[in-house]
Amino acid sequence: MAEGVPAGERGFASGGSAELRASAGALAAGVVNGDVTINGGGARRSVAWPLLVGVIPTEADCFQHREAVDRLRAAADEQVLAGLGGVGKTQLAAHAARGAWRAGEVDLLVWVTATTRDAVVSAYARAAVEILGVDPRHPDRAAEAFLAWLEPTGDRAVRWLIVLDDVSSSADMKGLWPPASPHGRTVTTTRRREAALAGRGRRMAHIGLFTEDEAAGYLTAVLSAHGRTEDPAHVRALARDLGFLPLALSQAAAYVVDAGLPIEGEGSYRRLLADRTRALADLVPESELLPDEQNAPVAATWSLSIERANAMRPTGLARPMLEIAAMLSPNGIPQSVLTSRPVLEHLGIDDPAQAVAALRALHRLSLIDHDHDHDPGRAVRIHALVQRATSDSLAMEEREAVARVAADAFVDAWPDNHPDIIITRGNLAHWQAKADASPPASPPPPAQPQ
Repeated sequence: MAEGVPAGERGFASGGSAELRASAGALAAGVVNGDVTINGGGARRSVAWPLLVGVIPTEADCFQHREAVDRLRAAADEQVLAGLGGVGKTQLAAHAARGAWRAGEVDLLVWVTATTRDAVVSAYARAAVEILGVDPRHPDRAAEAFLAWLEPTGDRAVRWLIVLDDVSSSADMKGLWPPASPHGRTVTTTRRREAALAGRGRRMAHIGLFTEDEAAGYLTAVLSAHGRTEDPAHVRALARDLGFLPLALSQAAAYVVDAGLPIEGEGSYRRLLADRTRALADLVPESELLPDEQNAPVAATWSLSIERANAMRPTGLARPMLEIAAMLSPNGIPQSVLTSRPVLEHLGIDDPAQAVAALRALHRLSLIDHDHDHDPGRAVRIHALVQRATSDSLAMEEREAVARVAADAFVDAWPDNHPDIIITRGNLAHWQAKADASPPASPPPPAQPQ
């Protein structure tokens, strides 16, 4: 089947070819198969449908079905999947896209690695070349032609799905969002939580961690695939240690298998993970041995997000704020602690509003959850592995200094008789011990693949 011509207001001729008019009935039925000639502004091009532009990422071994998969497939609106790096947003989008493609639910699928504006323009331009035969030497014009072509018209019912994976900035997408259409759908993945990403009919859906059952099921399946049978209680304990983070579970399982380590007992992976003198980066495979075509070890996954948060206004405050939060309880930190006098002095500012702005920058990049209105006593939550990776990035003397700032912040913000301060002081003592520890010892290296 065929498409019509691009919308006239985008600068392309209106009208249609005889071939297009003859196929209008099939288009209205939403069925597109075979070679069809498309006429647009005098250009004639034969397109073989269905058409896939781009490469859908390979599905992870032992892909774990989760409730978010069903929600995404059932959603009728435009979805923006937002969440911490490592929660599996790309895998969810790829699974949904692959399922729609295999089921024959779409005639055009465009997968865009949308980390930069240029990458989005380039992907759209490739689609325009494939469909419209436009000049590839002018990618901006080609991208504009493709967006115009997506605009719904009365005689067009080609079903399309566009996936914008890992959008880094809402500004990158200005003028590049696919149009709303009864025949098309856009799925976006991003680490950012910003109002601009959820406008014009797009709905933001927060993607969280695995549930305990999902995490245990995934670990069991991966280990079983490598001939390992583990005590279910030990598997669940390891899943809890890793905070149910999908990326961490994947890399820990690969390390356990490659190094031939038990999960529990003497010399086990759980013992190594509990040893806070060991860096998190040393407890996952080396970059070339990462599973599922992953690009970075879990400890490095958040480094770019931290850089971007730190570049937001007020510039330079997000990183030191995250370092302080890394010394406190992951289950909830009062905002009053992170806007206290010792914290402000450490950040080199006088206005508590600037400290709050730094928290919002970290929230926007999904590095923390910040919600002062609903639970002031636990306004800031942070994943324990984000804390550990952040702490590992500090030199020993820096860790000690930041731990003291965190301790002083609690003393300044809360009276000594507050019921939660005993727990928090214990947490700080734990990090102080880490600050005073000797440099990390090297764990046993994973075995090289045969």
